[in-house]
Amino acid sequence: MLPSPLLLWPAAKRAWFGAKLRLLGWALVTTSSVNAAGGGIFRAGAATSNITPELGFVMRVGSFDQVTARHVRDELHARCLVLDDGSTRLAFIVCDALVLNREVVDEVKMLIRAQTGLPPEAIIMSATHSHTAPSIRSSDARKFTLPLTAYETFFAKRVVDGVKQAINQLEPARIAWGTVDLPDHVFNRRWFVSDPKLRRNPFGGIDQVRLNPPFASPALIKTAGPIDPGLSFVSVQAANGRPLAVLANYSLHYVGGIKLGDVSADYFGVFADRIQELLGADRQDPPFVGLLTNGTSGDINNNNPAQPRERLPNGAKMRLVANDMAQKIQRAIAALPHRDGARLKAAFVDLELNTRRPTPELITWAKQVQARGTARSPTHVNEDAYAQRTLYMADYPEHIRFPLHAFRIGELAVLSVPVEAFAEIGLTLKEKSPTPTTFTIGLANGYFGYLPTPRHHALGGYETWLGTNRMAPDTSTKMTDALLQLLADLRAQ
Repeated sequence: MLPSPLLLWPAAKRAWFGAKLRLLGWALVTTSSVNAAGGGIFRAGAATSNITPELGFVMRVGSFDQVTARHVRDELHARCLVLDDGSTRLAFIVCDALVLNREVVDEVKMLIRAQTGLPPEAIIMSATHSHTAPSIRSSDARKFTLPLTAYETFFAKRVVDGVKQAINQLEPARIAWGTVDLPDHVFNRRWFVSDPKLRRNPFGGIDQVRLNPPFASPALIKTAGPIDPGLSFVSVQAANGRPLAVLANYSLHYVGGIKLGDVSADYFGVFADRIQELLGADRQDPPFVGLLTNGTSGDINNNNPAQPRERLPNGAKMRLVANDMAQKIQRAIAALPHRDGARLKAAFVDLELNTRRPTPELITWAKQVQARGTARSPTHVNEDAYAQRTLYMADYPEHIRFPLHAFRIGELAVLSVPVEAFAEIGLTLKEKSPTPTTFTIGLANGYFGYLPTPRHHALGGYETWLGTNRMAPDTSTKMTDALLQLLADLRAQ
């Protein structure tokens, strides 16, 4: 990441906080004046850019299964929103992708800076985590300098185009934000279950919890964590009240429920279309843009194992969830006064954090699994996959740069994290934030796996398995502390 040339904190404060962070190997960049030129007038612009891959593209590199694109159910987009208060300019980019490689994000931000002057720390770029969209990551995440693939190069250029179009369409605007509760579609997917057979892990042990246990199983005891029912949103209108964009945030992993091999933006794309329709913004010029970001949803899905499994037609669940969300937000927007502007601020910290290392015993186990051949059946369906991931993590860098952003939009705080963070992490940030309204965008500015809390590491389960989880067990604590510090300092400016 390129540092901002405009560090406007008082020198004493920068020196004190920078020294504090350097004790832990961290680096800090803040900005409160980033290439805006509106003469004090609050402006906004929004645009989309098509990032759909060609048919035949392998969409999920490195997962248990590789899925080839056979049909485009709906086009994929990078959805872009730029805000400008006359002295500060901020950008949100929401991509229909499974995950985003840090190196691709950095390439995009470098191109944006070169072509628009907007610095990297003023941009939050996130993936929706649609499981029917490409994974924007290299074939080997251990190597952080691999050249971009043909699709990644195409993707980067199209994302930059989207931001440039949003900047081209900046116009005087007004803004509002809020949060409504929508608990109907979020369920914690980690359960305490009585049957130890349901808690086996691929390393030969027994966990305390189970991911996605069988529906209506008599072994179910209780969920292992909370949900975050908050549906947060930012509504942006032109000065005359014409809807420009809605940026929303919901802590729901994904929905799915379509044919294998179909390319789709999932419920994120359906929401963007439905909120446009409900706000009466169809066929506008310039077009309205809906953006839905994934929150802290690492342990959340939209199925309730305590009830019998629903059987719905292809795509029906996506439409149900997106419609409920859009209706909630549309009603909330109708009741909210929009203000003529809001002061914008941004802060960024690039932590240097420890990754998780396999023990010598685990490495020995992994090599034995790989050496056994086909003479013995695996003890767990994913035993071979996690033997490979264990050896993969043995070669993973011991330390990585872990980007965190904090934006202030008036009395709204927007945070971003490069992981699939658990819901209670987002709840903690909301509870401890000094700002009245706060939400966290997950899978942003890079991707470093699932992020459980230390308590959940002790419980085990899929999200804690080595390879699925890449970061040291104390990462969530360090991350939360750093984000809260950024919020406190932004508030003090």
